[in-house]
Amino acid sequence: GGEVLDGGAQVLTVTGDDVSAEFLAGAQRALELVHRHCIRVAVLKAGSPSCGNRLTYDGTFSGVKVAGEGVTTALLRRAGVLVFSELELDEAQQALAGLSA
Repeated sequence: GGEVLDGGAQVLTVTGDDVSAEFLAGAQRALELVHRHCIRVAVLKAGSPSCGNRLTYDGTFSGVKVAGEGVTTALLRRAGVLVFSELELDEAQQALAGLSA
């Protein structure tokens, strides 16, 4: 995720098409919504190349996941948003409660 944001990596389709610009545009749109709605905690899709917060697919289209975060997750975290997956709802709730205290 962060490497794509910094221009050091690309997001490629199974046929080798570079879709990095589309992923970056989607991440930027999510960031705009975060700012507009003052979002501080987000729950995004586990494993997604855009939204994964701990693991993402390795890019070989073989179903293998590797440690790392997706493009949107990386951008939101850089903006200070706490990002969790749908598998971490308890942790997200605790983080949200901590922000409200």
